[in-house]
Amino acid sequence: MSQTQETPKENQLDEKFFERADAHIALANGHINAQVHPGWASNSLMYAASRFNAWVAAAGFSNGEDLAKEKQEIIDYFTNQYKLMLEENLDNYIENYDMFMGVSKEMAEKK
Repeated sequence: MSQTQETPKENQLDEKFFERADAHIALANGHINAQVHPGWASNSLMYAASRFNAWVAAAGFSNGEDLAKEKQEIIDYFTNQYKLMLEENLDNYIENYDMFMGVSKEMAEKK
């Protein structure tokens, strides 16, 4: 990506990282109801993240032609970061499934 753009390095988290992430999750959860399936809220959140990331990337360039030259590198960067984060979170859910999903000890023993 553009040298003028200040993108945090992989695994570089500031002290407010999780606070901001939790705020986005809370906002998405607030949209879930009898008419809005969690998958729909998820799709909206992913679209919003992609829209914001496109803006972040574009802000590092002075014109569309230069942005276009770096398009694949930008896509690779953001999709790789998403994949790493998704893998980490899925592993966390796998390891803590009963706690996160509210499975009681009695139900776990019946498995």
